[in-house]
Amino acid sequence: MDVRRRNHSKASVHGDHVAGDVGSPPKASDALPLPLYLTNTIFLTLFFAVVYFLLSRWREKIRRSTPLHVVDFSEILAIIAFVASFIYLLGFFGVGFVQSLIFRPSSEDDVWASEDVDRLVLKEDSRKIPCGQSLDCSIPPVLPVKPKSIDPLVPMRLDSEEDEAIVKSVVEGTIPSYSLETKLGDCKRAAAIRREALQRTTGKSLIGLPLDGFDYESILGQCCEMPVGYVQIPVGIAGPLLLDGREYSVPMATTEGCLVASTNRGCKAIHLSGGAISVLLRDGMTRAPVVRFPSAMRAALLKFYVEDPANFETLSIIFNKSSRFARLQNIKCAIAGKNLYMRFSCSTGDAMGMNMVSKGVQNVLDFLQNEFPDMDVIGISGNYCSDKKPAAVNWIEGRGKSVVCEAVIKGEIVKKVLKTSVEALVELNMLKNLTGSAMAGALGGFNAHASNIVTAVYIATGQDPAQNVESSHCITMMEAVNDGQDLHVSVTMPSIEVGTVGGGTQLASQSACLNLLGVKGADKEAPGSNARQLAKIVAGSVLAGELSLMSALAAGQLVKSHMKYNRSSKDVTSIAPSS
Repeated sequence: MDVRRRNHSKASVHGDHVAGDVGSPPKASDALPLPLYLTNTIFLTLFFAVVYFLLSRWREKIRRSTPLHVVDFSEILAIIAFVASFIYLLGFFGVGFVQSLIFRPSSEDDVWASEDVDRLVLKEDSRKIPCGQSLDCSIPPVLPVKPKSIDPLVPMRLDSEEDEAIVKSVVEGTIPSYSLETKLGDCKRAAAIRREALQRTTGKSLIGLPLDGFDYESILGQCCEMPVGYVQIPVGIAGPLLLDGREYSVPMATTEGCLVASTNRGCKAIHLSGGAISVLLRDGMTRAPVVRFPSAMRAALLKFYVEDPANFETLSIIFNKSSRFARLQNIKCAIAGKNLYMRFSCSTGDAMGMNMVSKGVQNVLDFLQNEFPDMDVIGISGNYCSDKKPAAVNWIEGRGKSVVCEAVIKGEIVKKVLKTSVEALVELNMLKNLTGSAMAGALGGFNAHASNIVTAVYIATGQDPAQNVESSHCITMMEAVNDGQDLHVSVTMPSIEVGTVGGGTQLASQSACLNLLGVKGADKEAPGSNARQLAKIVAGSVLAGELSLMSALAAGQLVKSHMKYNRSSKDVTSIAPSS
């Protein structure tokens, strides 16, 4: 009797529930004292309010140099409220988001919703089935659909109907191409789909541009956006370069014939003459914001304040908080009317340091805003830095690493290896690199082809190729020594901008080239030494390249060598068709 009553009671309850909402189990939100929408509004408002409050208080502490871990009662309450609201919002929104990633739809029509192209939409049926004891609710493993290996010379074929549907959506513009990695969770598959959509949109073939053999995960969010493949650049080795008593095999990524061979010949001449010596003169990355005042007088007052040695320690402490490696060295100012340009210089460890110095500058600007409330920050970079542009300030003051490298080449090596004479080299250097460059109004270009070597080494080692502009600033000097028997050659490069961590240095190929040079990653025992050594290697390689090219010019061999090594008889039109 009791059993039948209990069963009947259970059936009644279940029956009432089904009648009210077929297939819908009880929800946790039913236990809330307030309606769900009102509860969500309260917690969302609480979350953003306490975040704004905490950020405001912490910013005030940074300005007053108060330790962040010192908190008062109101801040403790705010932290508790933040944690509580975060847990609630994570439980309410996070569970559904994770489920949307796990339960993938089975047909192409359910993958992309035309009403909302910014998120995946699953079938409503899959969410309405209750999870009872008689049902198998285990989640089957989902394997990502990846395109097959693609031969760069064979047209690509999509692997599934789902991929075909996505390509059509990208072509029609209903799915943004830039969002494929986020939506698919597979960077290589996203690149393959984007590539096919691009070919259909433009009507041009990408046959010849490889897709396979590259780790697209490694560039996501840091090196390249919206990839469709990668360009193959051959890497040659010049050397060994004997520099400061050590031998280096220098990797050079280039498509210019003769460049590696010429640099290699210069390395041979240096090696046979006892090697080259290098000296690091300066090491400091720069960033120069531009600020504006109501009057030139106010701008001048900030200039005096910033350049006053009594204020440097305070500014240095604020700047150095941005990184454990950033150390402010100096601030130099220039005024143009009401506008003030402040050139910050700091050491950046083994990183090239542009982001590091920018964060430090922002900290100082926030501090100065309190002392000079009428200061208007126009831009964190005012081109007085100066980055990726030829500028006299870099040529004179230096930027990055400033290096001078020299060698004495024996007279017999000049004749046997370089096929010229000391006298001819000295005369050509004066008339070409010095007088000729002056006639052309050159800015930092008193050399034969420093940018050739700099760019080749930069691409091979993951540096920023655009920074070859200022990094190639170089003056090449040659003079006869030892009673005119031998040749003294040197290169002075005031702004070599390199790093061994961050950016492209973490990619597999570039990392391997840095490892070949013995400067991969950060030096934990002596932070910054790897980047400084790389700058010296760059200068030593430029020295070898300058020596060899100048010798070829002096001996009249330039045209002959380029005709032999820098021309191809292969019909490239048959390899890379335009359509």
